[in-house]
Amino acid sequence: MKKIEAIIKPFKLDEVKDELNKIGVVGLTVSEVKGYGRQKGHTELYRGAEYAIDFLPKIKVELVITDDLLDDVIEVIKKKAHTGRIGDGKIFISSIDDVVRIRTGEAGKNAI
Repeated sequence: MKKIEAIIKPFKLDEVKDELNKIGVVGLTVSEVKGYGRQKGHTELYRGAEYAIDFLPKIKVELVITDDLLDDVIEVIKKKAHTGRIGDGKIFISSIDDVVRIRTGEAGKNAI
């Protein structure tokens, strides 16, 4: 099993979610997060005053999948979250030892 954490632009969430559903991903967790990467934020002009925005709003999508879905999930996220502009995001992949569904006590693949 793998855990995927993807940091994407907020307006790309619906496209990513819809395409993940089509390939068989049954659940995911979404968080509103802020951060910066190489772009280090940006400056904006408001009422004649310039100010820095250090942390940009992003969406963090987390999902746990079986190993056989890994390549498809990565490809979907890369394709649907891509804009070609700086700040498109990152995908992090981790190994998961086990999963337990609290309600039923099921473990492993059956708990996903």
